[in-house]
Amino acid sequence: MENVLPPAEELRLIDRELVQLDARRAQLMHRRAWVLTALRAAGAGPAPVPARSPGAAAETSPPSAQNILLTLGGILLTIAAVAFTLVSWGHMGIGGRAVVLGAVSMTALGAPLLLLRRRLVSTAESVAALGLVLTVLDAYALKRAVLPGTDAVAYTAVAAGVLAAAWAAYGRAVGRLRLPLPGAVVAGQLPLPLWALSAGGGPEVTAWATLATAGLDVAIALVARRTAVRALAVTGAVVTGGWSLLTGGWLSVSAGSPAASAEPALLLLAAAAVSLGAAWRAPAAAAATATVGGVATVAATGGVLRTLVPAEWAVPAYLLCAAALLGAVRVRAPRGVLTGLAAASGLVQLAAALWAAPVVLLALTGPAATLEDVWDGPPVQDVVLPGAVTAPVVLASVTVVLWAAPRLVPAAPLPRPAAECTALALTWSAVVAGPAALSLPLGPTLAVQLAATAAALVLAVRPSLLAALLPAAGVAAWSPPSPTGPPAGEGHAPDRASDDTAGPGGGTGSPDGATGGAPATGRPDSPSRAAVDPVRAVAGTALVCALPSAASAALLGLATRPATFSALGVLVALGVAAATAGRGLVRIVAACAAVVGTTGLVAATAAAAGLPGHRIGLALLAVPAAAALLGARLGRHPVALPVEATGAAVVPIAVALAVPHPPTLALVLALAGVVAAGTAVRAERRPLAGYAAAVLFVAASWVRLAASGVAVPEAYTLPVTVPALAVGLLRRRRDPSASSWVAYGPGLAATLVPSLLAAWGDPDWPRPLLLGLAALGVTLAGARLRLRAPLVLGGLTVALVALHELAPYVVQVVDALPRWLPPALAGLLLLAVGATYEQRLRDARRLRETLGRMR
Repeated sequence: MENVLPPAEELRLIDRELVQLDARRAQLMHRRAWVLTALRAAGAGPAPVPARSPGAAAETSPPSAQNILLTLGGILLTIAAVAFTLVSWGHMGIGGRAVVLGAVSMTALGAPLLLLRRRLVSTAESVAALGLVLTVLDAYALKRAVLPGTDAVAYTAVAAGVLAAAWAAYGRAVGRLRLPLPGAVVAGQLPLPLWALSAGGGPEVTAWATLATAGLDVAIALVARRTAVRALAVTGAVVTGGWSLLTGGWLSVSAGSPAASAEPALLLLAAAAVSLGAAWRAPAAAAATATVGGVATVAATGGVLRTLVPAEWAVPAYLLCAAALLGAVRVRAPRGVLTGLAAASGLVQLAAALWAAPVVLLALTGPAATLEDVWDGPPVQDVVLPGAVTAPVVLASVTVVLWAAPRLVPAAPLPRPAAECTALALTWSAVVAGPAALSLPLGPTLAVQLAATAAALVLAVRPSLLAALLPAAGVAAWSPPSPTGPPAGEGHAPDRASDDTAGPGGGTGSPDGATGGAPATGRPDSPSRAAVDPVRAVAGTALVCALPSAASAALLGLATRPATFSALGVLVALGVAAATAGRGLVRIVAACAAVVGTTGLVAATAAAAGLPGHRIGLALLAVPAAAALLGARLGRHPVALPVEATGAAVVPIAVALAVPHPPTLALVLALAGVVAAGTAVRAERRPLAGYAAAVLFVAASWVRLAASGVAVPEAYTLPVTVPALAVGLLRRRRDPSASSWVAYGPGLAATLVPSLLAAWGDPDWPRPLLLGLAALGVTLAGARLRLRAPLVLGGLTVALVALHELAPYVVQVVDALPRWLPPALAGLLLLAVGATYEQRLRDARRLRETLGRMR
C-alpha cells in the first residue's frame, strides 16, 4: 500500500528541505572565507580555486596543464644546453663552455631550494631535472677541457660514480624532489662494470663487478621507501645479477678441470647468497628470488662435481646436488624461501627429465624399423644419443625425488597427486629406456617392454595397489578434505558410480575407488566432487603408459617369427585380462587393444602358413566376425560398440590385401556383408550396419561379375534386382515410413551400376539405348511415386548414358571451334549465372526441399 501526500503537504516538505540546504551552504561559505583569511595571514598555501557548478568541467586541470608546460620547458632547456656544449659557441672553446656550464649547473641545482620554499614544487622538479642533465654535460666538458688523454671507459666509470653519489646526496638533502634519487640509482649501474672493462679483465672480472652492482641494488631496494627508487633498484638487480648468473653458468659448464671450475663456482655461490639474502628480507618476492638462489647453488656445486666424473655422468651429478638442496629445505626458514628452494630443485629435475626424454622416445620408436624387413632380425640402431647410458639413472633419480618430495618437503610446489602420477610415468620411462641405454639384445628388450606394459596395466586396473607397493604413498590419503565436512573415511561413505560409466580404473565406483574417492556431500556442486580423483589419475596415467610400450613391444616382435607370436600372444592375454578385471575406460581400451592384437596374431599365423596376401585378407575377416559375435553376446554393454567398431576397422585392411585377386576380393566383400547383415538384424539393431551390408553385397556382386569376364551383366543382376525390388515393396507396405534407399536402393543399384559400366565400354548402340530407356522409366516412376532413390539413381544413370553418347560429337565440335570460343562461352556462362545467382539459389533450395519430402 502506498501513501501519497497531498500536493500542498509535499510542497511544504520541499520548501523545508531547500531552506535547510541554503542554511548549510551559508555555513560552508562562511567557513571557507575564514580558512582563506587564515592562509593569507600565514603567507602560504595554494591559490584558492573558485567554486564551480557541478555541470562545469574543464578538459585539462590546472595542475596537469602546469606540469605539461614545465616538462616542455625543461626539455627545451635541456636541448639548448646540449647544443650549447656540443655545437654552439665554438669560438669560446671547451674550457669557457665548461665554466659557463658549471655556473649554470650550480644555479639550476640551487634554484629548487628557493622554489620549494615558495611551494612551487612542479617548477622545482623541472629545474632540478635540468640541473641533473647539466651535471652530465659538466662531466663531458671536464673530460674534453682538462683530461683529454684519459681513457674514455675509465673516465665514464669514475664520472658515473661521482654523479651517482652527488645525485644521491642532493636527493637526500632536498628530500621533496623525486628525480635525483632514481637518477642516482640508474647512474650507479655503470661504475663497477665499466671499471672492470677498462681494467682489461675477462668475463670473470666483469661478472664479479655486475654481481657487486646487483648486491648494491638489492640493498637499495630493501631500504628504499620510494616506489620509483625501489622499482629501479629491482630492475637493475635483475639485469646485472642475471648477467652474472649467465656468465658464471657458462664458465662453469665450459670448465675442464676442478681448478678451472672453482672460480665460477664461487661466483655462482656469491650470486646465490645475494638472492637468498634478498629472499629472507623480502617476503613478497621470496619464492622467486629463492628459486634463483637455489638454481645458482646447484649450478655451482654441480659444475665442480661434473669435472670429477666422466662426461656421461654430468647430468646425474647435477641431480645429486638438486636432491641435496631438496633435503636442505627442511631447515627452519620462511615459507617463501622453502618454496623457492623446492622449486629450484624441481626445475633442475625437470631439465634432467627432458634431457633423458629423447632416449625414451628412441626406445619406443626404434622398433618401427622392423616394418621395413619383417622377420629379418632385430633392427640396427644407427642413432647414438649422448649420455644415453645414464638416462635410466637420471629418470630413476627424478622418480625417487618425486616420491619423496611430498612427504619430506612441507612447501613442495607440486601437489601430491600430481607428483605421484609424474613419478609413476617417470618410473615407466626409466624401465622402457633401460634396454636402449644398455644395448640389450632382442629377447631381454622384448621382455622388459612386455613387463612394463603388464605392470602399467595392473596399476590401471587396480590403482590402489600403489599404496600397497609404497606404504608411505598413502593413496587413501590423497583425497582432498571437503570444505564442509570431514575427509574421506571420517563420517562419509564413498561416492558410488556405475561400473562402466566411471573413469579409468572405475573411479569411486570400483572397489579401489573407495579408498580414494571424494566424500559424498549430497550436493551435486560440492567442491570435493569437482576435485580430481587421485585414484582415477593414477589409473589414467598407468593406462597412458601401457599403450606406447605395448605398441613398441608389438613392433619389436616383428623382428623374428617366434618373437612375433610371443609378443602378440602376451599382449592379447594382457588385454583380455585387463578388460575382464578393469572398469570404465580401462576396460574399453583394453578390449579394443585385445582386438588389435588378435588381428596381428591372425595375420602372423596366415603369413607363417605361407598364404598369399589375398588369402591373408580373407583370414582377417575372422576378427570382425568374432567381434560381431562378442558384441551380440554383450548386448548393450558399453564395451560392445567399441569392440565391434575396432573389428570393423579390420575390413578395409582385408579388402586392401585382396584387391590384387578379384575373385578373393568379391568373396571378402560378400563375407564382410554377411557380418554387417548379422549385426544389423540384432535386437539392438544398428542402422549403419544395414547400409554397410547392402553396399558390401552390391560391391561383391560387381566385383564377381568383373572377375568372371561377364559381357552381359544384366543376365546375372536382373535375377537379383527383381526379387530385391519385390522385397522392398513388401517392406514399404508393412512400414510406410521406411526409406526408399533401404527398400529399393540396393536392388536398383545392383543392375544399373554394372550396366552403366558395361555401356561406357560398349561401342554399339543397343545397350546404351535400352539402359537409357530403363533408367528413364525408373526416374519417371520415382517422380510419380515421390520416391527419392529411384529418382536419383535413374536420373544419374540417364545423364551419364547421355553424356557417353554425346561425348564423341562434343569432342568433334570442340575441335572444329576456334580456340578463343570456349573461353568466351565460359565467360558468358559465368556472367549469366552471376546475374541470376539468387534465382539459381532459390531453384536449388526448392529442389532440395522437394527431395527432402520424398521417401
